[in-house]
Amino acid sequence: MDRTNRAVTARRSRENVRNARGMYVDGNTVRRLQEVPERNIPAVRGTQDRRQRKTTKASSAKTARRAHAVSRETMRNRQKAMSMGRGFVFFLVVISVAVLFCCVNYLQLRADITGRIKNVAVLESELSELREENNAYESQVNSSVDLNRIKKIAIGRLGMNYPGEEQKKTYSMSNNSYVRQYQDVPDK
Repeated sequence: MDRTNRAVTARRSRENVRNARGMYVDGNTVRRLQEVPERNIPAVRGTQDRRQRKTTKASSAKTARRAHAVSRETMRNRQKAMSMGRGFVFFLVVISVAVLFCCVNYLQLRADITGRIKNVAVLESELSELREENNAYESQVNSSVDLNRIKKIAIGRLGMNYPGEEQKKTYSMSNNSYVRQYQDVPDK
């Protein structure tokens, strides 16, 4: 029987209170190890007869042989499990080479894609610079052209003037959005 002193009783009462509250108690949800206590075999005394002694010795020798045989068998199984056959080693080598090839191929593709992305970025920056230059040249050309000056030169030096009403000709357009001219427009 268990000893019941104050400490043991106090511990049990605390455990009971924890159980009532629904708190965790050692062994409540976790399985306990099943420990086997050591057997105390009484020493063979002279009161036992020789037959019992021989059977006890014979049974202990048999269990020792069984334990030894099991350990040999266990050792053989372990050696079989640890050893690898040539076929398995060849299979591992082939798989390793295939994985290595895939990894190298992946890294090469990744490097190629990275290089192309950088090239595209460089080309896009060049394009934006060319567009900026083009816009600057266009604004410079537009600002340098003075339409009033061109009008004065055309009327003054070249003798050009605006067309009169008798020089204007109208025509009706069909549903087409463009006009094709196959011959000169006739005079009156």
